[in-house]
Amino acid sequence: MSRELPGLEILSTAVLLLDEELQVTHANPAAETLLAHGARHLIGARLDRALPGNDALLERLRQALEDDAGFNENELILEVAGQPLHLHCVITPVEVGSSRLLIELRELEQQLKIAREAKILEQQEANRELIRNLAHEIKNPLGGIRGAAQLLERELADPELREFTQVIVKEADRLQSLMNRLLTPHRLPRTEPLNIHEVTERVRTLLLAEFPAGLAIRRDYDTSLPDLMGDKEQLIQAVLNVARNAAQATGGRGEVRIATRIARQVTIARNRYRHAVAVNIEDDGPGVPPELAERIFYPLVSGREGGTGLGLSLAQAFVSRHRGLIEFESAPGRTRFTIVLPLVESP
Repeated sequence: MSRELPGLEILSTAVLLLDEELQVTHANPAAETLLAHGARHLIGARLDRALPGNDALLERLRQALEDDAGFNENELILEVAGQPLHLHCVITPVEVGSSRLLIELRELEQQLKIAREAKILEQQEANRELIRNLAHEIKNPLGGIRGAAQLLERELADPELREFTQVIVKEADRLQSLMNRLLTPHRLPRTEPLNIHEVTERVRTLLLAEFPAGLAIRRDYDTSLPDLMGDKEQLIQAVLNVARNAAQATGGRGEVRIATRIARQVTIARNRYRHAVAVNIEDDGPGVPPELAERIFYPLVSGREGGTGLGLSLAQAFVSRHRGLIEFESAPGRTRFTIVLPLVESP
């Protein structure tokens, strides 16, 4: 089929071809991603079996075959794996081999999503530059404050007064550590071929050591994923920061699920990638507070008491250095962060 319609494979729109029996004769990569089924599962299957629970659409497809006429549906709701998808649907009669209908499916929020991603990345770049300049300005006087406190301590005979200078030194050291963390993402990645499961398994080990009192970590890996080019330490830190947030959201006693998948025809900041590795990190905690949803990746924004608000900001910075992006969806009892890393030769 690709010889007859070669452009289907590179489209971001999901495309299916059906024969007179409503059997799938072709599914492009975007359709595989949208419908959560591989081509092997879709091709040759009747649409009512591949996508059960969509009787209204099937009836319209039969009518289109009978009338040899297409139609548009601007607000089609399609059930996929028990979840409703809101789509724009175009049906066109064709005569390509045994195929008689061409179905185009596009998520209504796709364009909004692309624009939102571009806005997030632009805002993050501005935030990083602001934080970088601020951190440099703060680091310079910190050394002087710490040195002055140490000199003053030597001149004080009263041990109680020296306790106050120790407070100054310790707080200066804490701020110095904070500034170093703010400046860390500006190191360019040192890339090497790596398997994403080297990263997730290291993160799993660290989390179990950090939360030994009842945290359950479930793994759902696609072991066929190809290697990607990346900085192993930066990716470990990024995945760890997201997974640690998930564990903390459950109080260290809930369940965190780590899944890996291949994503096809991915658009990030208006750049199109044929394939990407997706790492899903899901928890059963209370969810992200609605008032923080738009600012969750901003530096120094935290919904947790005592949190620094740097974990997700640093994770997003590390991932963006690999041309990737972190997305999330949240509701009480189910929050999922997805780290998307394009498969490119070098970041």
